[in-house]
Order: sequence, then C-alpha cells, then structure tokens
Amino acid sequence: MPNQRARPTLRRRRLGEQLAAKRVQAGLGVDAASTLMGWDKPTLSKVENARRHISVKEVHDLLGHYGVTDSAFIEAMTALARDAGKKGWWAGFGDVAGAYQDLLSVETDAEGMRFFSPSLVPGLLQRGGYARQVINAAAITRTDEDKEALARLRLARQSVLERSPNPLRLWAVIGEAALHQRFPDPGAMREQLSYLLDVSHCKGITVQVMPLDCHGHPGMVGMFSIVNFPSPWPTVVNLENIRGGTFVEGTTDVAVFEEAFDQIVATALSPDASRETIKKILEEKHS
Repeated sequence: MPNQRARPTLRRRRLGEQLAAKRVQAGLGVDAASTLMGWDKPTLSKVENARRHISVKEVHDLLGHYGVTDSAFIEAMTALARDAGKKGWWAGFGDVAGAYQDLLSVETDAEGMRFFSPSLVPGLLQRGGYARQVINAAAITRTDEDKEALARLRLARQSVLERSPNPLRLWAVIGEAALHQRFPDPGAMREQLSYLLDVSHCKGITVQVMPLDCHGHPGMVGMFSIVNFPSPWPTVVNLENIRGGTFVEGTTDVAVFEEAFDQIVATALSPDASRETIKKILEEKHS
C-alpha cells in the first residue's frame, strides 16, 4: 500500500492555506516570517504548501509572530496540526479509498451536509444491496474484489450519522427518478426505499423528493453537496462524478450553490409528502 504521506492530506492543505493567509494579513513576506521562526525560506514554503509536517508548538509560534490572538482559531489550527499526519479510519480499506480520501476526510470533519442527487440515493443513505448495484454499474474499471471493498467503504462512511456527541446533520433532496430505478436484484431497491422511509424520521436527517413533474430548478444541471464545518472552517461544495469528485471553495462560488439548494428545497415535495411518495412507490412496485 502506498505511503499516505506521499500525498498531502486535506487537513494539512487546509492548515497550510490558513497559515499562509494569516502571514499575508500580518503583512509579512515568506523571507521575514521564516527569519522569525529561524527557518530557511523553503521550510515555510513547504509548510504552506502542505509538503512538510508542522508541530503544535510551531503552529503556536507562527501564529504568535502573526499577531493572532483568537483562542478558538488557535485551537482549531493546533488540532489540525495534531491530526494532519494521522491515517484516517479508511486506511484499512487499502488502495480503493485513495480516490476518495478528501471526501472521506471532509465527511469526518463536517457538521452538516446538504445533497441534491437527481439520479441516485446519496452514498450516506445507501443500503448494502443498493450500494453494490450502483458500484457494479458505475465502477467499470474495478475488479470484483475492489467493488466489494468500495461497497463496504460506502457503508462504513455512514458512521458519521451516529457519532457521539455530534452526529452529522444531513439534508437530502433526491430525484423521484432515482426511486424508480430497476436493478437485477429487485430486493435491493425494496430495502433502499424502506430504509429511506425509516431514516426520514430520524432527528437531524431530512429527506425530500423532487417529483418527476416539477418546475424548472437549478439542480437540473447535476448533483452536488454542500458541506458545513465548525468555525472557523469555511463551507465547501463537492461535485461528484464517475471518477470521484472535485471541491468548490470560495465564499462567492459557494453562495451560488447555497442559493441553488434553497430553490431546490422550495421546489421539492415537503418531507411529509416525500414520505408518502416513497411509500407509494414501495407499495406499488415492491409489495
């Protein structure tokens, strides 16, 4: 298995970006900041570009030189320094988790996620049979062994919904077409629909259905998820595709997706009406 340190973790990249931002705010160049730390210029550059580990003490010292006094921010930075080099829980899944490392890290650190998924049930709400059917259809270059590992990984991700003391808050708007999907194993869809009904009653989880006969809305261009983190970390957007996903960051760009999600929610069926729709499909097609 490849050494995970060969690829900077998302946590290390975020730490480097925040430290660089604070240096700029303090009006210090890389040379000046390096001198204050007793480092050469390449060392600080490597820290800011997530190519060098930085200790908790070094984070404290850097932030002190930058004049940062916000205790909550300092604690967030030092927590990142402590955790940045740690292997995630997904390390046990081997190479199959590599393409999803950033997504898994984001889900682990997030406090809330909002999904719009027009053609399939979001991974955090998938059951085993459904997940396997989707992976078998989509992971066209994977071996059977890899596909099974991916299915187990997908189910393991869902532990964030039950973590203590702060379970992930989830809001999913799912296209009705996804609920009519047909698989070689008919039991997979029956199990999935039943689970959606059950989980829609859980605290912190909201499920809505976008009906087939809905009006136009921003989600017609594709699926996305909005990820919220505890302060001071900014919200990001994940755009999923057949090869994994990419992240959209930046206040202006993220705000577009947040406004789009609000319009999607307003267009979709209410949570109660969504449950009735799911129940009707389950009874008519899977009884």
